[in-house]
Amino acid sequence: MAQESPLVTEAKKIPIEALKYTYTERDVILYNLGIGATEKDLQWTYEGDDEFSALPTFGVIPQFPASGSIPLDWLPDFNPAKLLHGEQFLSIKAPIPTSGELVSQARLLEVLDKGKAAAVTSVVETRDKSGTLIFENHSTVFIRGSGGFGGQRSGSDRGAATAENAVPKRSPDAVSEEKTSPSQAALYRLSGDENPLHILPEFAAIGGFNKPILHGLCSMGISGKHVFQKFGAYKDIKVRFAGVVYPGETLVTEMWKEGQKVIFTTKVKERDTIVLASAAATLVDNAAKAKL
Repeated sequence: MAQESPLVTEAKKIPIEALKYTYTERDVILYNLGIGATEKDLQWTYEGDDEFSALPTFGVIPQFPASGSIPLDWLPDFNPAKLLHGEQFLSIKAPIPTSGELVSQARLLEVLDKGKAAAVTSVVETRDKSGTLIFENHSTVFIRGSGGFGGQRSGSDRGAATAENAVPKRSPDAVSEEKTSPSQAALYRLSGDENPLHILPEFAAIGGFNKPILHGLCSMGISGKHVFQKFGAYKDIKVRFAGVVYPGETLVTEMWKEGQKVIFTTKVKERDTIVLASAAATLVDNAAKAKL
């Protein structure tokens, strides 16, 4: 493997503060609603239900402020407006508490030089008060215009976090279709991602979009819900953000079960465009059998 750039080696030495995330059952319900749970899904929308729980992709929420706290201004020509969320990997290490206080510690994992862009991957470990690891997130962002610093071009193999997840050459084992609400982004942002790109038309226009776009992590959550509904619990999930979704569009998740892995792709029905690619979830060993 190519030698790490001295720029990256130095950047890894910058201290990063651990961040607390305190939440209640109300925050869990708000997240579940934000990824399309309804009043019929009482286990996700009513705190008094015997089966009340957070949907698995809630794991991206407590880590979000920590993931965004990693300084990137050491990159050449860094411009935060040119940052794109490329990939997300979530590993669920323990049962998800429905309220409490969690602490997330971020660290810079690797920075790749893609020529015209830099690809920055960070890892965030989220623990409860006892120190038990609950979630591990790997986030990759692309910063356009920040390449060419002489760094390595290809990254390390991180197993499920970097798997290509090629789609099998057969029809899907399950398909879920869900129309998002025109207010989906306005609701989802209340879970912590307040980027104006998802609510302000004039800000979206600066980014080159004709209207505000849905959060990539919201699309990931909706598809993660589809996988959970069809195949049961999973211990990790990974997606590549391949296109934009506008609130009000219909998401179609196509799923293929390959052993313990469910490979999936997500399309916008109205434009027949893939928005989540190279995606898969690894089922827990005793997951409920597929409800096909």
